[in-house]
Parts: sequence; structure tokens; C-alpha cells
Amino acid sequence: MSAPQFLRLSKLAVFTSIALTGLAHATEENNNNESFEKIAVYGQHYKNYITEDAQSATKLGLTIKETPQSISVISRALMDDFSLDDINAVLEATPGVTVEQIETDRTYFKARGFEITNFQVNGMGTPQDNGSIQGTLDTSIFESVEVVRGANGLMTGAGNPSATVNMVLKKPTYQTKVSASASHGSWNNKRLDLDASTALTENHAVRVAFTKQKTDSYLDRYKQDKTIYYLAYEGQLTDSTILSVNYVNQQKDADSPLWGALPLFYTDGSATNYDSSTSTASDWSYWNNTTEQVFLSVEQSITNSWFIKANYAHLVNEQDSELFYVYKTPNKETELGLIGLASEYDHKDTHDIFDLYAAGKFDLFGQEHDLSFGINQADMSNKDKSLSDNINGYPVMPSIVDWNGTAPTPTFTDGLKTVDVNNKQRSAYISTRIRASNSLSLLAGVSQVNWQSKGMSYGVAKDKKADKTIPYFGTVYDINDNLAAYASYTETFVPQTERDINGDYLDPITGKSSEIGVKAQLLDNNLFVTLAYFDAKQVGLAVAIPGSSPDDSRFYSADGINSDGFEVELSGKITETLSTSFSYSTINIDGDELVKNYTPKNQYKLAITHKEPEIEGLTLGLNYRWQDDTKRIQPITGLGVIPVTKQDAFGILNLMATYNITDNVGISLNINNVTNEKYIQSLFWSQGYYGAPRNYAISINWQL
Repeated sequence: MSAPQFLRLSKLAVFTSIALTGLAHATEENNNNESFEKIAVYGQHYKNYITEDAQSATKLGLTIKETPQSISVISRALMDDFSLDDINAVLEATPGVTVEQIETDRTYFKARGFEITNFQVNGMGTPQDNGSIQGTLDTSIFESVEVVRGANGLMTGAGNPSATVNMVLKKPTYQTKVSASASHGSWNNKRLDLDASTALTENHAVRVAFTKQKTDSYLDRYKQDKTIYYLAYEGQLTDSTILSVNYVNQQKDADSPLWGALPLFYTDGSATNYDSSTSTASDWSYWNNTTEQVFLSVEQSITNSWFIKANYAHLVNEQDSELFYVYKTPNKETELGLIGLASEYDHKDTHDIFDLYAAGKFDLFGQEHDLSFGINQADMSNKDKSLSDNINGYPVMPSIVDWNGTAPTPTFTDGLKTVDVNNKQRSAYISTRIRASNSLSLLAGVSQVNWQSKGMSYGVAKDKKADKTIPYFGTVYDINDNLAAYASYTETFVPQTERDINGDYLDPITGKSSEIGVKAQLLDNNLFVTLAYFDAKQVGLAVAIPGSSPDDSRFYSADGINSDGFEVELSGKITETLSTSFSYSTINIDGDELVKNYTPKNQYKLAITHKEPEIEGLTLGLNYRWQDDTKRIQPITGLGVIPVTKQDAFGILNLMATYNITDNVGISLNINNVTNEKYIQSLFWSQGYYGAPRNYAISINWQL
């Protein structure tokens, strides 16, 4: 990092540290004998499908209506009603998000034409090189999932102008609550959820949760075994100090998982059409994922309207796998022509994240304003090892139409490839909301971020440095008590390893996101409506200079993807018996025809539950999502034709019914993909596989 860059970051960090120190002294001067009473408003919880509380955008304690960006919150109620048991299912229900399920145990997520690379737990998270989630994340331990669409560099640092996904962990309650659920469904799907929370004393509470799920699959040979442990503690150490501790352990073992997927076209260019159950996974393959996470948080009240909060997170993800990949293009008449490849793959990544910030209110010119500032550092380590099978090499595959998964048992001793990359991110940030009048609010913020990577990945150096100042601007105008108009401009960035003609690293890719819209609270504040128009783009994307040496390629900076579109979201309670969550999104993409083609232009998502007044205790509901047609022009030569894989527009309808037998015991029935729609999960890659056909689950629920 150059001296000027270092000084810019240092000045903001020093200013932040001085301010935090000054506020700490104010604790003794102003609040020695005052009881803990934090006035910063965090929003109100609706009784149905939305919560107004979301802290993923500014750390200013603003409600969703006060924040000039599109924010969606998938509530615990929606997850419970429709058995949204993993993050894939949750994001399928989220406005403007597409779920690219490329394999059984690896998924990408996209919003506004870009990969989502920023994931958080309780607001603590780090960007990653790509947005894949491996092993899937179970949602049994989450109270809600917040999705802030657009660039969010103020809170996350590096990343794309897509969205930030914040998974909010369940908190301890000071009233004793115990619940249990046991379910059984299609393909011998058995699941048990236990959740208990209680106060230890007047000022200390704990919560424990346990989930166990074992299931076969509609896919041949595929099986899953998931175990989740969760422990949470919250305690008021003094009248002004709160300590929170969260521990998460998720283990998912998968037998015969897909690594890669099915061929989507034949040698004559025509489309394949296999049974939905068809899999290219061998009978000996497996992919085991273990995630362990520890979160510590200390919040210190300073005055009635100011507090300091320190957060620390230690996250470890480990993977152990032996996988079988099937590739090439089959003959339509014989189904022959495919080749297999076995590989052993081990992975471990570690994140240590520290965040310290202060937030509160101040008076100026007769108005009350908000201010937040802090520092963040993240240290990330990524280690991989892969081995090939030098005994069996590349076995020729039989037809996969009726293949039983038998493949040569591999001996992994050859072709060792490794990854050893360490990343560091340091940032200092400040944001404020200035009330120009009772109706008009102006928001501004800036984050100074330094990113460093060092190491090797499969023989390629991953050394890179970037120093970036990220702005945030917004305004909210309250037209009346229920209706507000807003506008915002935000940025983010992605470091690059490519070099220009002079051998210097290219500047980072800058992601820019502009948005205007209106937000309304209707029907006595029980219904929340958002209408938004957005424009997002990449600037500075590395493009290879024509004619440069393949062994030492040079690049220049160019514009990347540009997207714009509309989003409409409506969530809440319409009547005493009817709750809903509805969204419509449309997007136009320029700059990358491949992305434009496989990204659905229009999406509708709808969830409705209705309490039947004629039958006490009965609730009926539906969950429906629809997307229009997509395609992929396959990047392959030598066939004499250019294959085009098409996925027609489709909709997935899920139904649910719950009946409360007593005040404490209920029974639920979920039927998914009621119309038995057959569809390809994703065209993100040149391979793909089909979604689950019609299936059901029935559960018995108990609560105290």
C-alpha cells in the first residue's frame, strides 16, 4: 500500500478511535448512575410475514421505511409455514433473487444481474471470491434473513452491486419457551427440531436448539445426513453492559452428491431429456461439510441515546470429499460418449472478524440526527488440496439412462494441486442521517477499505492489493406518516489480479448502484409496500488485450454488466385472517449476453396464509414462484451446430395446511411442486439437473 493510501485509511481509523475513546470517557461523566436505557429505535415486529427491523445497511438503527434501499426480510413465520429449511429455499422466496442450484451441494445466488458474494451472520461477514454456498445452510437457528439489494460497500467492503444476505440468529428469551417438531416426508425424509429458551436469572438467559435430518432423495443414490447444534447466551453484566455469545455447529454429510451435473445436449445439438431422478454421481462418492461458528458481542450504553458495540466472530468451514465428475457430449442414439473423472477434494477456510462501532443521536439546529462510526478488520485463510486417480484415469461411461452408479473405486495418489491464500480486509466507516426538516432526511456515509491477498491457487499467484474509498448517499422524504419517497447511490468494489500493459495491477472493479422508490405502511401499519427502480453497473472490469502473450496476458479496464429494472414488494397482514408476501421483479441486462440469457427477466413470488374462520385452529396457505423463459448458448465447438439449451417459463406451486389440535399441539402438511413441474434447476453452467418432482411432508408440532 502506498503512503498516501495508508494515510487516508489511517486518518479515518484514528478519527474513529479518538471518537470511540471520547465516548467511553463520557460514560463515566454522564452515565455513572443511570440505568441501562437505549433509546435508539430498532423497529417493530409485525405479527406475520415481515419485520421492520433490519440492521444490514447503515448501523444507524433505522427501520426499513427509513432506509433508502430495497430491503426484504424473510421472517421466522414464513420459514415455518412453508418449511423453508435451508438458505436455498429462503432465497427462492426473496424478491429479485435467483437461486442457481448447479449441483446438489453447491449453489450460487444472484441479484440484479450479479453474483451475491456478501453473506453475514448477525451482521458479521466477509466477502468472498465467488458467491457459492457449499453444503447448504440450514435455517432452523435463524430468526430471520435480511436481504439488502444493491451495492452495500459501507457495511461489507469488497463485493458486487447485487445484494447482502444477513442471517439473524435466534436470541434467548426471558420467558421460558420450548418447542419441538418431528416430520416425515417423501423419500424417507425424517427431521427433528428442538428449541428451548429460558432465563437463568433476571438478567441472564440462554437458548439451545438441535436439528437432525436424514433423507434419501428423488435423485438416484443421493442421501443427506444433517446435524445442527446451537447455543446462545445473553446477559446484562451491569446496568449498562450486555454480553451476547452464540455458538453454531452444522454438519452435513452427503452420499453420492452431484459434482457437475447432467449433459444438456447431444452431439447433434438437440436437447437431452432425462428422468428427473437421473444422476451422474457414483455409488462411492461423498461430500461432507462442517461449519463451526462463534460470535461474541459486548454492547456498552454510554448515555440514553449512545452506545458502543464490539463484535468478534471466528468462523471455520471444513470439507472432505471424494467426487466423481462426468463430462463430454453423448450420442443421442446410443447415449455413449461420456467420460468420468474421480477427484479427492479437501478444503478449510477460516475467518476472524472484529468490528467496533459507536452509534447514537445528537441535536443540531432544533432537530435530532443519527451518527454511526467504527472500524472493522477481517483475516481470512483459504486452504485446498485435490488429488486425482492415477490408476483408473478417465473411465468410459455407459449410458447414464439406467446406470446404477458403479464406477471404478479410485486410488487418489496423483496430480496434487493446492490452494493456500490469505486475505486481509481493513476498513473504517462513518455514516449519518441528518434531518433537514421533520419530513426530509439526508443520509451520507463513507468507508475506507484496504484489501490484501497473498498466496497461490493451483499454481497461480493470487497476490493483490486494493485501497478504495466507498461512498453512500441517500435521502428519504416522508410524504405523510405512512408514505415515504427515497433515493440512494451506493458503491462497492472487487480487487483484481490482472495486470495492464505496463505490468501494474488494474484498479479494482467498481460496482455502482442507484435506486429510487417509495415505501408505504398501510392498513394500520400491518402492510408494508415497496416500489423501486434500480440501475447497477460494473466499471473497470479486466478484459484481455488482443494479441497479448498467453503466458503473460495483459488486460485493460472496461465496463462490465449494466442492469436496470423494477421491483415491487408487498408483505404483511391484509385482514385478521389473511397474511401475504408478494413480489414482482423485472430486469434488463446489458454487457454480457450469456448472463442476460440465463437470467430470468421477470419473476413473481407469492406466499399467502389464511386462517379459516369456520374451523378454529385451521390455517391454509400457498407459496408460488414463477419465472419466464431462459436459455444458454452452449460454448462448444466441433459439433457442426451451436447447441442452445432452453428452459421454458415455469411456476412452482407449494401448498400447506396446519391444524392446532390443542393450544400446544398441532399438525402440518406441506405439498411441494403440486403440479409436478419438470424444470432445469439452473443454466448458470453448461450442465444442469432437474428440480424435485411433487413431494410432501407431514409434521407434528408441540410448544410450551
